[in-house]
Amino acid sequence: MPQGQPTAVPSDGLTTRQRRNRPLLLVHTGPMKGKSTAAFGLALRGWNQGWDIGVFQFVKSAKWKVGEEAAFRALGELHESTGQGGPVQWHKMGEGWSWSRKAGTEEDHAAAALEGWREIARRIADERPGLYVLDEFTYPLKWGWLDVDEVVEVLVNRPGHQHVVITGRDAPRALVDAADLVVEMTKVKHPMDAGQKGQRGIEW
Repeated sequence: MPQGQPTAVPSDGLTTRQRRNRPLLLVHTGPMKGKSTAAFGLALRGWNQGWDIGVFQFVKSAKWKVGEEAAFRALGELHESTGQGGPVQWHKMGEGWSWSRKAGTEEDHAAAALEGWREIARRIADERPGLYVLDEFTYPLKWGWLDVDEVVEVLVNRPGHQHVVITGRDAPRALVDAADLVVEMTKVKHPMDAGQKGQRGIEW
């Protein structure tokens, strides 16, 4: 897309405005860091447009103090007090239906993953958030805890105007094929290659 212009315009009967504003399914995958960071950057732009933001974080521990969470919760409070931006909801382990680093068998975790997905599917049917960030959602798909075809069908046929961005390594082929935008983060260099651990403000 040189200079932001599409390379081809399909003959689908849509007007330029309709095509430009259609809801998107985006996938950020690949082995390198930055997948969630890019998704949260997109969510910041959506918040500035007044969108209802819903973050559903699937693998990170509830004890992990994620910097983006603090920032988005603050933005949600700002919206409530001033009306600026849009409302924000953030769900992760410890708030009902995430599963990593949690006591129990793999079957328990798989059941919790399915419960979490069912809740998201209900929200999609109700057209609640305008932008879903399904952070690290590829993992329960990869591990076989969720039916990939069912997930893809719900996402592709979602009603209304709802954007969805999914992050995580090893995105299933069916999800990649169904998405409107797919980016793969590949590593060229990383500080860990030189023995450096993650640091405050960079990794969290």
